[in-house]
Amino acid sequence: MQLFIGGARAGKRDLVAARFPDAAWHRLDEAGLEGRKARRTPHVPLVLTGWTGWLAHSLAAEPDDDRLRAGLAAALEALVEAERGSDAEVVLILPEMGRGIVPMDPADRRLRDLAGWLAQDAAARAEAVWYVRHGLARRL
Repeated sequence: MQLFIGGARAGKRDLVAARFPDAAWHRLDEAGLEGRKARRTPHVPLVLTGWTGWLAHSLAAEPDDDRLRAGLAAALEALVEAERGSDAEVVLILPEMGRGIVPMDPADRRLRDLAGWLAQDAAARAEAVWYVRHGLARRL
């Protein structure tokens, strides 16, 4: 699994598109990762985007942050296992939310916290983590 992370409009999508030109792109929505399982194409890298919307939906559905984080970690682990069972790489594009103003609204702060935990858990499972800024990527 490859992880590309950076702020808004940092150039993540362009870099991933250049490195994985034949990839299938999937934007997560309320169905999350479960909505993608049946449509996995052999030999084709899978790029997953749209995490913020899925996280926001998940926050509304689960009031307990520990359970929510455990569920996200399980979803990431399932991605790693699916990748091991295929010959197609999984690429995650995640937003970096930790470098801005801390929101006053508790729901927005909770989303920011969850995005940070997701990034930590994804980075722990990724083969490579790329931090993207100004269209440049640095492997961490």
